Amino acid sequence: MRILLSRTDRIGDLVLSTPAISTVRASFPQAHVTMVTSAYNRVVMERNDDVDELITLETPAGATRLGKTLRDYDVAIALAPRIVDLRLVGATRAKRRIGYTYMRRWFSRLTAPLYLNELMISEADPTLSERDSTREVRHEVDQLLDLVALAGARERVTQLRLDVRDSDRAALRGLPENPIVLHLGLRWFRDGSTPESTQALVRELGALGRPVVVTCPHESLAYAAALEPPNGNCVVLRELPFFVWAAVFERAACVVTVDTAATHVASAVRRPTLVAFEHRYFELNSQEWAPYGVPNVLVRKPASEDSASLARFRGAIVEGVTRLMHA
Repeated sequence: MRILLSRTDRIGDLVLSTPAISTVRASFPQAHVTMVTSAYNRVVMERNDDVDELITLETPAGATRLGKTLRDYDVAIALAPRIVDLRLVGATRAKRRIGYTYMRRWFSRLTAPLYLNELMISEADPTLSERDSTREVRHEVDQLLDLVALAGARERVTQLRLDVRDSDRAALRGLPENPIVLHLGLRWFRDGSTPESTQALVRELGALGRPVVVTCPHESLAYAAALEPPNGNCVVLRELPFFVWAAVFERAACVVTVDTAATHVASAVRRPTLVAFEHRYFELNSQEWAPYGVPNVLVRKPASEDSASLARFRGAIVEGVTRLMHA
């Protein structure tokens, strides 16, 4: 049996796909499993032996062209509800071409039969969730497990997978043990949070009595220097290699982040996590993309950036981190 899987979007979403990928492997141990990623998210799968072959889609425009080269597959599954992955899977002309889309993406639902012959509809919809806060939406991990079950993959594996090695951990010698780790995603600096409030948050987290380690991706470098106080109780780590970054999270007492891939990397290394979700569409995002399988606290960013709202926001974060560290 030959199985093709495709997920060419974000790093965090591919991390959330690893249980479905492991489920395919556990369900079809003798199958040849090929995984297509983008150049951007490929790093998630480079150490993962649940797949036999790893292929990179260099540009979204090449999806159909690449799919036409991937013939003789029995099953092809688009693990992302994006036209790029649907086109790639459709172009394989596999006997079974499986994917999913969201319930109110009407154009995708109409055009999906051009590419797929089996379609799952996700209940996720931001507008409906905001209208009704009691409306339940499955976590993306569970949706993907249900998706691969359509292909007969029913040996469910629910653990996220990242293969952190001792060599990654060795790169962190000298880093404080059990720190509070804050990931400096760009959403700390806009739409209900500001650079100045984030600086204050780092100070307030430091007052909890543990060292604070800040991981800073390339896009947030301009904000990093302001977080390094002269007394040295905050360590800022810039532009870490992916698996070294995961190893930082692995040694954390608690990870604090905005809604970004850091949420799912922290879940994969089984660390308690606090996530500050955007004010808009909180009801959906805090269900579908919450930390998976780990103790967590979810905080809603304020709708405005007045000083009182920002102070309450920081207070909720500090209280949540305290609760996670003493759970």
